[in-house]
Amino acid sequence: MSRRIKIDLSIILEKATQLIDDHGLDQLSLGMLAEELEIRPPSLYNHVNGLNELKQKLAIYGTKKLYGSLLQAAVGRSGDEAIRSVGWAYLQFVRQHPGLYQATCSFVDREDNELQEAQQSIVGLALQVLQAYQLEKEKAIHMVRGLRSILHGFASIEQTGGFGMPIETDKSFLILINTFINGLHTHDNSGIEE
Repeated sequence: MSRRIKIDLSIILEKATQLIDDHGLDQLSLGMLAEELEIRPPSLYNHVNGLNELKQKLAIYGTKKLYGSLLQAAVGRSGDEAIRSVGWAYLQFVRQHPGLYQATCSFVDREDNELQEAQQSIVGLALQVLQAYQLEKEKAIHMVRGLRSILHGFASIEQTGGFGMPIETDKSFLILINTFINGLHTHDNSGIEE
């Protein structure tokens, strides 16, 4: 007789993360998840109200895990070193958790307070990292958007196999991050209208 495992939301999210990292977010189903957890599908409804809610919870879970990785990379660093460290942490997170990262970009309810708080924590961390450059508030927000575009764009293209040339992608990433950093050192308020 097999022993019943007590299932809670954290166990469900961990197993769902494994599944989507291995097979992709679009392949996730409650039936597949229940089979992996060795429970009957209706048991999942004690914790989530269907696949859409599960995906929303994965978006929140993934965003919080991404924040944790970025925070760990930023601690004890400042300026250029902090940006490089955070950049590498972002890229490594996407490489290790491709499905979970996709979930962070594929949320069901954009107005979800918990999701917004998790997203805002990443923005706040990026703003803290940029404090070393003494940017005006609006300029700092523009730079956060730029950094996010670089990190998300590079990671997403890499994730979909878009870098087909036989040249090391890590080197390309470092050049890109260093170009962004060089721009920060020569910043002014040009291009920002009052």
